[in-house]
Amino acid sequence: MAIEQIPYSETNYFSDLILDYLSEKEELKNFYKRFPRIDNFEAQIKEKSESYDHKIRQDLFEVLTEQYRELDVSDKTRKNIEVLKEKNTFTVVTGHQLNLFTGPLYFLYKIVSTINLTSRLKERYPENDFVPVYWMATEDHDFEEINFFNLHGKKFKWNKADERAGKTAVGKLSTKGLKDVFELFSAELGGGENAEKLKALFENAYLNHDNLTDATRYLANEIFGEYGLVIVAAGDARLKNHFAPYAKNELLKQVSYEKTSASVENLNSLGYNVQVNPREINLFYLNEEIRERIIKREDKYYVHETEISWSEDEILNELQQYPERFSPNVMMRPLYQEVILPNLCYIGGGGELAYWLELKDYFEAEKVMFPILLLRNSALLQSAKQNYKRERLDISIPELFLKQHELINRKVRKISNIDIDFSPQKEHLVKQFQEMYELAEKTDQSFLGAVKAQEVKQLKGLDNLEKRLLKAQKRKLKDEVERITEIQNDLFPNRSLQERQTNFSEFYDEYGEDLITQLLNNLDPLDANFKILTFGKE
Repeated sequence: MAIEQIPYSETNYFSDLILDYLSEKEELKNFYKRFPRIDNFEAQIKEKSESYDHKIRQDLFEVLTEQYRELDVSDKTRKNIEVLKEKNTFTVVTGHQLNLFTGPLYFLYKIVSTINLTSRLKERYPENDFVPVYWMATEDHDFEEINFFNLHGKKFKWNKADERAGKTAVGKLSTKGLKDVFELFSAELGGGENAEKLKALFENAYLNHDNLTDATRYLANEIFGEYGLVIVAAGDARLKNHFAPYAKNELLKQVSYEKTSASVENLNSLGYNVQVNPREINLFYLNEEIRERIIKREDKYYVHETEISWSEDEILNELQQYPERFSPNVMMRPLYQEVILPNLCYIGGGGELAYWLELKDYFEAEKVMFPILLLRNSALLQSAKQNYKRERLDISIPELFLKQHELINRKVRKISNIDIDFSPQKEHLVKQFQEMYELAEKTDQSFLGAVKAQEVKQLKGLDNLEKRLLKAQKRKLKDEVERITEIQNDLFPNRSLQERQTNFSEFYDEYGEDLITQLLNNLDPLDANFKILTFGKE
């Protein structure tokens, strides 16, 4: 395994907000509590221990024990569930949607980052226990975001979900209709030991479980259970009951809207594009058939696009009787997570951290400790053969991340046997016109304008000639251009980061369990660099 790295700032794929966060820009320090350095966890542990309601631990243990009842649980995961009852146990959390067969590759990077950080924390603070947690987004309802995955450039899509798809929480959806996907997936994989493992994994997850929550729990447990991962589905009434006071505040006082709106305004004033804008009430009403926004008009509460409504007393009674029916949206889910878990750190992608940075004032208003925010690991996986091709084409690692037209133009200019850069000619032209301007100063204004127009025209003419020469050289160097295009397209499918497009099965089919092992061995969650991992030998 060969490893190279590049700063996130040189990849051209991360926002200014995330890059400024990673560089600890002074203007952003009011939007988070502690930066993710190993020594900063000491104060985080102390504060969480003092502020967390440790009575929740027993309910958490009981809910998890029930949720794992039908699974083959590793000794490490069983121990991690057990130690959650202890006051010196803390969690590190990542969250993710219930994407079909994990969705894009970065699902693995999130969980690997989470597992590896708990190991680092145990080494640094051995008197405590640290549990890696995958928070399943069972209450999301955007079916179109999760119903597919990509393999070998082909899209495998779940078209025949039950009629509630897009209306109620995805975790409740029946897995009927996934046999068709399984058959297409199996045909695409073909034979071989790793392919057969993948087929069995898909079949056991989706054809042998009735709903998407159970299927995803099985899948994640099979991949990461031996490393102690604990998977939480937080829709249980016992857990929601601990969140009910915060939901009540939301209904009566709209605390999240007030506090996050101010943060959004402040981020906007600093020139950042906010990820999520808050609603006045950031709660959904959830049952078997719907997950719809709760809205307030005058003195009554309504469920959007339904006939359901309550007075204030009635909705508070509903919350008391059925807390599991109140589902936090993206602005409130982080608070719910931090209320019920003894959590120290949230690990997410750039988009996630962007909306978490809107939430610190809201957490403080609700007297809930804000977690450390850590950007998940990002990586590019390549074979030794692909790396050899890249080196033969004299493409550096930073050049790989250029836009394709920029990469091609740069390489054509470099390998061409003629000079395509007309900068000297342009400089000479500008000097010539400088003399014309001096002459124009001695006559009337109309002549000055004519000189300026002629300069612009001739510089534009040189630009056009340079572009035509570059285009001609691209035709002449067609074979080299095709090879450059091919290697970049292989590593950046759809001209995007591989981790945002390709499913893990493409690499597991090739490398088997070594894929997971190498990721765990080579991705350091506290090293803020983009990794390039090369598998195999040339």
